[in-house]
Formats: sequence, C-alpha cells, structure tokens
Amino acid sequence: MSTRSDHVDGMATVGLRCGARSRRVVLVAAGLAVALTSSLTAGCAHGGRDDDRAPQHTSAVPAPPAALSRGPASSAAPAGTPLAVKIDNAPEARPQTGLDEADVVYAEQVEGGLSRLMAVYASRLPRAVGPVRSARESDLELLRQFGRPTLAFSGAQHKLLPLIGRAPLRAQSPDHAPGAYYRGPGRRAPHNLYLRPHRLLAAAPGTVALGTGFRYGPAPAAGGVPAASRTVRYPAARFTFTWSAARGRWLVAMDGRTTVTTAGTPVAPATVVVQYVRIRTSRYHDKLGNHTPYTETVGSGEAEVLRDGRSFRASWSRPAATDGTTFTAADGGPLAFAAGQVWVVFAAAP
Repeated sequence: MSTRSDHVDGMATVGLRCGARSRRVVLVAAGLAVALTSSLTAGCAHGGRDDDRAPQHTSAVPAPPAALSRGPASSAAPAGTPLAVKIDNAPEARPQTGLDEADVVYAEQVEGGLSRLMAVYASRLPRAVGPVRSARESDLELLRQFGRPTLAFSGAQHKLLPLIGRAPLRAQSPDHAPGAYYRGPGRRAPHNLYLRPHRLLAAAPGTVALGTGFRYGPAPAAGGVPAASRTVRYPAARFTFTWSAARGRWLVAMDGRTTVTTAGTPVAPATVVVQYVRIRTSRYHDKLGNHTPYTETVGSGEAEVLRDGRSFRASWSRPAATDGTTFTAADGGPLAFAAGQVWVVFAAAP
C-alpha cells in the first residue's frame, strides 16, 4: 500500500432512513472511516513505498521525554560497524536533526530530480536523527564498503524489500525496531519520523568502522585553485558550498537556503567531494511513474575535492562494492581530506 496518502480521498454518502437503523448506518460508516485512516497512518510509518513527493498528512505524535534516553540497543549490532540513516531532504523536512554530527553525508538523486541524504555515524551518535525516509536500490551497493552496517530507513518500495532483506546489512525500519522511532511534533507525515540511534547501537563504533577508503591529512602542495563556492544541481534540487575562512569549513545551502539543524547549528563540512558517476534508470518507480535513478558507485571516474578554500581536480576508484573509494590528485598521488565531516555529492558524469 502506498504511503503517498494518509487520508481517504472521498466520502461515501449514506442514505439515511429513520430511527435506530439510521443511527447504526452512521456508526458503521464512521467506524470504517476511522479504521481506514488508522491503517493508512500506520502504513506511512512502516515499510511501504514512500518518496519525496508524498503528501503531508497524519497528525504528529510527540516523543515522550524519556524517549531520547541513551539506553541499550534493541538488538545486537555487529561490532565495529557504523550506522547509516536515510534522511529526508524535501523542503518540508528541513531543518534536519543530527545531520551535523555525521562523519560522512552522501547526497543522491531520487525520483523527480529531487535529492535525498544518507548520513553515516561512527565517531559519535546523536540523540536523534531525522526525518528518516525510505531506502533505494543503489544504497545497498554503497553500503557494502562498511561490512555489515546498520541501516535505518522508513521503508522501501514493496519489490525492493526482499533485496534489502538479502543484503549484508542490519536493516532496521520501524517494522523491525518500532521502539527506535517516534513521530516528532510540528510536522506532518512523512516528514516527521525520527530515529533514536542509541536504540539501535549501544555505542558509537569509532572511526575505525568507516570503510570509506578516504585518506586524511595535509592538502596537496600544488594543483588546487582558490574556490569561494561551488554549486551542484540536480533537475529539481541544488547544493551550494561556500567557503568560510572564519570557520575553516564549507557552509552548506540547499535550494538557496543556508542549511542548519533544528538546534540552529550550521552544517559545515571540512571537505566536499563532487563525485561524477553514472546515474541510470532502475527497474523501480514511484506512484507517479517516475523511475528511480540508480547511482553507480563502483568503478572509476572524475571528481572535484573542495578543502581549505581550494578546489582540487581528482579521479576516484572503487574496484569492488566491498572496497572503499580512493581519490587521486592530478599529480598521481593520494588526495587527502581535511579532518572533519565529509560530504559526497553524486553528480551525473558528463
């Protein structure tokens, strides 16, 4: 059942007669409406098909004060593997929560030319992350580099669920771990589902769990050019990264608006990678018939690395899905990233 709708589009007109029979008809109709609404509301929170064009319905359910306690994980997670969270990036989902605390943020194109994020947490776990949204087929290839990571997501297209179930990861949707999720106040579904990371992982595994292949260290001595800002465009979304010398970071703006968290903290990675990849059409599509893009992250290609207020031309290589991605500078040496958060924006190769 699609999660694109959380209400009944139409009302049955019941011809009422008189007396007790009339009242019984009204009560039965009302009961059916409540049952249908409840069923559709539950579908929005669990493993159905959802996308960034879904309407905003369903009343928000605030988390109780104790919901954010850093208690034990709901089930055992593989030791030394990170947490990956699919994060909504529709305008209605902003500002997001916990995005600034991720070690790596991947930006990908989804249906209709919109964007979605996948945040990877290893060095620390925030108290809450969200809004959480659905997974895509290409996420499974991207996540192979982390061994058997934990993937937090709201659901997926029905035909994709068996593929997720067979993937070498710990899939944790609200169906698998209902106690780890809650509906936040002030927004309507599907843009109000949040995760309590400590309900999935007892503790942060540490940066050793990041099997990205990234190197960190000083910038290359040559080859870079000064860069004040860089914009990456999707058909219906855009990311702009502006260098802040005062912060020593790249300030993120999405669709022309500065990106901050719900706490008001600017999202400011130390390194930004524009990775040019093949983006092809997958066999999946949304309710409107928009095919889901598949982002190929295994292979090789060109890239642009932004760090320290400069832009460096680079090439990337990932021979197999179980490998991390390495970046090589123009002089043939490894291109190191600045210490801190890394954003990787997947852009269509020319």
